[in-house]
Amino acid sequence: MLKGFKEFIMRGNVIDLAVAVVIGAAFTAIVNALVEGLLNPALGALFNAENLKSAWIVEIPTLSGGTAQLAFGAVAAAIIQFLLVAAAVYFALVLPVNKLKERA
Repeated sequence: MLKGFKEFIMRGNVIDLAVAVVIGAAFTAIVNALVEGLLNPALGALFNAENLKSAWIVEIPTLSGGTAQLAFGAVAAAIIQFLLVAAAVYFALVLPVNKLKERA
């Protein structure tokens, strides 16, 4: 039983996956800081808000007489952040690896 586990762990793809997860987490932190620190405030300024998350907030009445907030800006910020992370991973990791594979 331990022999099979050792063979599984020593495979190259398991180690490659672990490295990819660590690098992906670190890279995501960089892109998140870029989006939160630069992009959201800049887009928020276009909509007269502190940042994109506080833009496009719609208040609707509830059955109990209060109000609920629909935060469309927060959804837009999450979509933009996802697209930036995906583009950064593609152009910084996937595209160069594919070019290296073509040359090999």
